[in-house]
Amino acid sequence: MAYTTIDDPTAYFQTVTYTGNGATGRSIVLPSDTDMQPDWVWLKSRGEAEHHQLTDSVRGVNKQLYSHLTYAEATETDRITAFNSDGFTIQDDIIVNKNSIEFVAWCWKAGGSASSNSNGSITSSVSVSTDAGFSIVSYTGTGANATVGHGLGAAPAMIIQKNRIDAQPWWVYHSSIGAGGQLRLSGTDAEGSDGGVLWNSTAPTSTVFSLGDNGGANGSSDACIAYCFVEKKGYSKVGGYTANGNADGTFVYTGFKPAWIMIKATSQSGEGWFMFDNKRDVDNAVDKHLAANASTAEGSGSHGMDFVSNGIKIRNSGDGTNTSGGAYVYMAFAENPFVNSNGVPVNAR
Repeated sequence: MAYTTIDDPTAYFQTVTYTGNGATGRSIVLPSDTDMQPDWVWLKSRGEAEHHQLTDSVRGVNKQLYSHLTYAEATETDRITAFNSDGFTIQDDIIVNKNSIEFVAWCWKAGGSASSNSNGSITSSVSVSTDAGFSIVSYTGTGANATVGHGLGAAPAMIIQKNRIDAQPWWVYHSSIGAGGQLRLSGTDAEGSDGGVLWNSTAPTSTVFSLGDNGGANGSSDACIAYCFVEKKGYSKVGGYTANGNADGTFVYTGFKPAWIMIKATSQSGEGWFMFDNKRDVDNAVDKHLAANASTAEGSGSHGMDFVSNGIKIRNSGDGTNTSGGAYVYMAFAENPFVNSNGVPVNAR
């Protein structure tokens, strides 16, 4: 069996950076030679404290959510207005295109138009790429224990979920802590106890994920969205590590050279969901970071790491990624697999 089935990760995930120009109808073209029409765009100003913006093809381009806020979904017509075959179109709003400000957008491909899925007790609407292990799942809550079909054909290792109607936190299921725990994308909390109200103390299966009666995850008659991820060897990894607290930090094996990684401390509170990529830092050390839970501008100088051919090597002693003895979780996507489908190794940076 081949090491990976995805030799070209840019067919499913790409990062693009650009400088705002304040114009309307501007096309942002993704940088790879491989064209990719995104289904989920997560966009953030690097140069100023401004909202994260999360837009997907299932809810529609004019529907916005903000990872750092509990806000309900907003409808905006002057931000992202189209997903294109090689990127997306933006307008003149300062959140996406303020003149002279640097921006970054992380873009994932799912399956385009959503289809109905009746595998769970709640019928969902799902855009899915089983090849890439990613689905966008829209559903309406019941306020009682339920299951929702995700379409992936394998159990998700991570789920990022939000109630679209009410001011509720973003909730995260992560396989490293299991269905008995909870994490809040919109906060800096340590791992908490689920108590059955979020995931009904039940791990996802190959067809469904489970919900308790929490109003954020399953509010009665409330429209909700979930982004579900299955690990794919050589392309994506969801895992955890224990830090050592010094500049010769922990090595974390992913099985690929990362293009993007998000890391969260789970054993102590006060630390954010730090995101790094290979477009804002094209060489090691990779240190420029944004936090999914905060509107702050891009930071640097405290969370450095090297992206290598088969993982990351922590190169700092900052608490956000490397508190001595601290537990951390992460999700990462590949620039290149460690070994391609023909058995050829990929060189480090």
